[in-house]
Amino acid sequence: MAEIHFQTLNRERLESLRHWIVVSEDPDALQPLPLPPAWRQHLQRELYGRGPALAQLPTPQGGWVTRLEAGPGDDTFTHLEAARRAVSPHLARGAEAVAVVFPPGDPGHWDKAADALVSALLCGAHRLPHFGKNAPDPVIPAIHLVGASVDSALIDWAVACAEGNNLARSLTALPSNELTPAAYRERLEGLAQAEGWEMTFFDRYRLRDLGAGAFLAVIRGSAEDDAGIVHLRYRPPGTDGPPKALVGKGVCFDTGGVNLKSARHMFGMHADMAGSAVAVGTLLALTRLDHPEPVDCWLALADNPIGPAAYRPNEVVTTLQGTTVEIVHTDAEGRLLLADTLALAAREPPRLIIDLATLTGSCVQALGDRYAGAFSPDPDLAHHTQALGRETGERVWPFPMDADYDQALESEVADIKQCALETEADHILAARFLSRFVPKDISWLHLDLAPARRKGGLGHIASEITGFGVRLTTRLLQTRP
Repeated sequence: MAEIHFQTLNRERLESLRHWIVVSEDPDALQPLPLPPAWRQHLQRELYGRGPALAQLPTPQGGWVTRLEAGPGDDTFTHLEAARRAVSPHLARGAEAVAVVFPPGDPGHWDKAADALVSALLCGAHRLPHFGKNAPDPVIPAIHLVGASVDSALIDWAVACAEGNNLARSLTALPSNELTPAAYRERLEGLAQAEGWEMTFFDRYRLRDLGAGAFLAVIRGSAEDDAGIVHLRYRPPGTDGPPKALVGKGVCFDTGGVNLKSARHMFGMHADMAGSAVAVGTLLALTRLDHPEPVDCWLALADNPIGPAAYRPNEVVTTLQGTTVEIVHTDAEGRLLLADTLALAAREPPRLIIDLATLTGSCVQALGDRYAGAFSPDPDLAHHTQALGRETGERVWPFPMDADYDQALESEVADIKQCALETEADHILAARFLSRFVPKDISWLHLDLAPARRKGGLGHIASEITGFGVRLTTRLLQTRP
């Protein structure tokens, strides 16, 4: 990651920098910049006198200066979006160092802007996997925060979350032949060794002994014997007591099974493991922050293949927890994998379970690709998550979890149907289905990651793969008792 410097620039060093971002609606904020008076007046006139339509200009020294358009009273998402626009010309020009200039003000006045700009610079400079001959080399700029006092702990948080987001996006961007379940597990083994996490792998044979029939049904058609559940443990020194748990859907490629997806809907299904990547990215961010509590991370790694042995509609499978499920649609595989993974995670038992998944198209239809769906039987937890979404800039919307939705999942041959053939409210039905596999005395939140991919990016992220959820989930695990 980049070097972050606080108030360390003397004038000689500042004059050597060619890239500046000015965080102010006041043209006097240009005073610290090492510019000739006439050129400073020109910038004041052009940057501030012509409104937000012109918020960036080249300088005579061959550098670039931009103005952050968000003010201190704007919400975090607005700051993140503005920061992405502000850093873009600097990153496009390969800036090796960027000075972020704040006007004098009360401590904390510009914390949102500092968080947003550091996050946008670190995530924007990160290069996702590229397999062409002319893959660009990353240039990670040094960041100099100059002017007003900024909370260093907040910057540490932004840096940790940016590293977690970059990991999540890099994993999600890998093509399915590069990130098979086996290759994914090998990467996790390397991460676990590097970060001091304990790691256990439940292969199909252990899962068979445990009775995880829902998971085993999904992977039955795979030609490779590589699927399973990874359990990562973060245990800081001197901690005990029950952990909090992350559960991630890690479908490395989703064909839809025998209910085969169309070409349009199958393209991009290498990213159906985004929930697991966000879970791992969150664990990395918490590790970087020396989080004082134990955290478990459970990852359901699989493909949803086609083949002679693939599972079919009207089958009945028995989950690890003992519930029988009537299969309705093989492209609703994620909830089957998560059912057994949730039941396994609940055996510890943790104080809180958060599962993350690109689970349903109906959540995208309901919200678009700017908000994630939040589901919990505990309204307080759902609304707390919504508030943290506003605080972190990764926005969520809570959906109902009323029991009468279960009528659509009633089966004549099993305890419950996997889903309904009708797509109405499938995101709610999926959450109701998953709720059967978490004991009522464990606090549980399900996040349906509709913004996992968004053309043009989202917030401070410029890439289509967004890594949405690392900031939100990190803050949630830090603040939820």
